[in-house]
Amino acid sequence: MSIIIFFFLTSLCAFAQEEPSDVPTKAPPLNLVLIVVDDMSPDLGVYGNSVIRTPELDALAAAGTLFTHAYATAASCSASRSVILTGQHSHANGQYGHQHDFHEFKSWMQTRALPVLLSECGYRTLQVGKLHVAPEAVYHFDDYLEDTGRNVFAMAESCRPFLTETALAASTPQAAKPFFLYFAPRDPHRSRTTDPAFTPSLESGSLAPNLFGNLPGRAAHDESAEVFYRPEDVIVPAFLPDTPETRAELAQYYQSISRIDAGVGHLFSILRETGLWNSTVILFTSDHGMAFAGAKTNIYKSALHVPLIIRHPKFSLPGSREDAPVSFVDLTPTLLDIAGGYDPSKNSSIHPDSRKLPPLLHRENHGPQDLDPDTFHGTSFLPLIKTPGTNPSAQFARTYASHCFHEIQMYYPMRAVWDSEYKLIWNLAHELPFPFASDLWIASSWQAQWKKGPNAPYGLKTVHEYIHRPKYEFFHITNDPEETTNIAEDPAHAEKLQEYIDLLHAFQRDTADGWASKQHYE
Repeated sequence: MSIIIFFFLTSLCAFAQEEPSDVPTKAPPLNLVLIVVDDMSPDLGVYGNSVIRTPELDALAAAGTLFTHAYATAASCSASRSVILTGQHSHANGQYGHQHDFHEFKSWMQTRALPVLLSECGYRTLQVGKLHVAPEAVYHFDDYLEDTGRNVFAMAESCRPFLTETALAASTPQAAKPFFLYFAPRDPHRSRTTDPAFTPSLESGSLAPNLFGNLPGRAAHDESAEVFYRPEDVIVPAFLPDTPETRAELAQYYQSISRIDAGVGHLFSILRETGLWNSTVILFTSDHGMAFAGAKTNIYKSALHVPLIIRHPKFSLPGSREDAPVSFVDLTPTLLDIAGGYDPSKNSSIHPDSRKLPPLLHRENHGPQDLDPDTFHGTSFLPLIKTPGTNPSAQFARTYASHCFHEIQMYYPMRAVWDSEYKLIWNLAHELPFPFASDLWIASSWQAQWKKGPNAPYGLKTVHEYIHRPKYEFFHITNDPEETTNIAEDPAHAEKLQEYIDLLHAFQRDTADGWASKQHYE
């Protein structure tokens, strides 16, 4: 009898040991790295710039998906970053403008930001570089790594101890925890210095260019690789004047981008060395377009069109291009979707807000009562990564933008809507002159034209036209992609103009825009 029991128990144990192999195991969550650079247009080799050298980011695109129509929703650092990290427009999350110093704009306490949402999904969250949003409780990360300033190579190196630790923990599945790394270099933002070695020509009396974070005398940031450019070789975009000042500044801007490329390439190398590359999603973008008058702080294409490259180790079709328009309100839901924390039926996190906030209007920074902190203004575009070239929903056919402030003295709210045919910009404070960010006002590329007078050309406008704008700017972007001819006053387009005005008004109502009240009393 004992022998029979022995064989029965032996068979039972063998069956129990074999059973797990027949049951599919759930794949561990992927790590997430979100790289957000500062003030950069789609100026990469892979986007068609034949001069600039960006081999690392070009290689990332070759391994993943390049989005050709990705847009910021506000061309201002803090406001844009708040949208990236919340999936809600800045007029709704409360980060109307700059967070630092006396500007002190900050999001409503009821806002739920990506690092907190991912933490609820079991992620360890880390931040390094520029954050530039507030309050900390809303945008809370588990760890804040050393800020290395303009040295992107050193910033990547500061991540090595954590990535090594994570790789070791991965050998013990029960101890492993996925991570979200928010990697935000300060380049190619303008710096506070101009080139001391610049010698103006006697003929033009040209002004010294900003260094864009580069060191004078062609010095390098420690181990950072530096690539230098000649002003005569750069490509001047249509919205800028082709002048010696513009070319000199673009050469510095290009150098700063190449330094970013080398720095993020070093981060990629560390991910490979630690064995984390094939379990990590990489998303690269910029908070908005380049820091030149005509781009940053505006709401034109030159301000909002940004690079967006995503490499998903499981789903990316190497070298694919996606032409469907996506915007920054889509980033948080997409990353949350990749992490397994997105509810598409509710367009929100799968974890409802458990906090008990007082139902008070605008008191103690709690925000508008009619704003649902759980609902995103965008939606996940993970289906576009899985199957590039197919737009599964009409939601990606129309894009909205909302600018409130940059610096606190720059009151010039703007709203925009566009699709593949038309674009409407509503300048809500059109009777005021367009205000300048402090770094853009002193830019040599602007000052050189400003000093020539109001009729001096500035790209496709005059200096006067750039500063003084009409209430509505309406462009037929199918035929006018550079947004040069305003057809708002053309009677032949009156009906179409009203259609897009109505779209903007509906957008304001749907997203709890406080500026919607101007629809009624003006």
